[in-house]
Amino acid sequence: MAESRGPRERMVFSAAQLIRRDGVTATGLRDVAEHAGAPRGSLQHYFPGGKEQLVNEAVEWAGRYAGKRVARFMSAMARPTPGRLFEAMARQWIDEYRTAGFAKGCPVAAATVDCADTVESTRAATAAAFAAWRRPVARELAAMGVPSRKADALATLMISSLEGAILMARAERSVRPLRTVARELGPYLDSCAEGP
Repeated sequence: MAESRGPRERMVFSAAQLIRRDGVTATGLRDVAEHAGAPRGSLQHYFPGGKEQLVNEAVEWAGRYAGKRVARFMSAMARPTPGRLFEAMARQWIDEYRTAGFAKGCPVAAATVDCADTVESTRAATAAAFAAWRRPVARELAAMGVPSRKADALATLMISSLEGAILMARAERSVRPLRTVARELGPYLDSCAEGP
């Protein structure tokens, strides 16, 4: 799949992958070019705004990716419920951590931690990325019977709980936090959907 991307897209994807593993500060432009298999000179060509522009685009990509995953989770469910959607969101991370280890987290969270107080454009990009993820979650919750006035708040709760569980899972080197939030939050989420 990476081979079908052009050099610019590969660099954005690579930046997101390296930020998930190392954070923004430890992710160098040379590392991104090497990971992407792109000439170093192409960084300046495609990202005249330098590392800040590349980080912001990687964060935006990650937000869009997370938002698109929501539709994939929904299409894989025979009988979708809010709790099952959240379980699928957590399951993605549980599966990754079981197969690939705990080295990587969410690039949006990493960029928020590293840059929210120091780089306004990145803070804005992370806020927009979380919104790009929250909107499809809220839309699906509403489609499952959660009142529209509550759907956005529940989407925020789901994403916040997931992000916290990701951090705890990495710290503990265990999927326990992810399993716990899915198990404990699922029934509450389902109770928020009004019946037919």
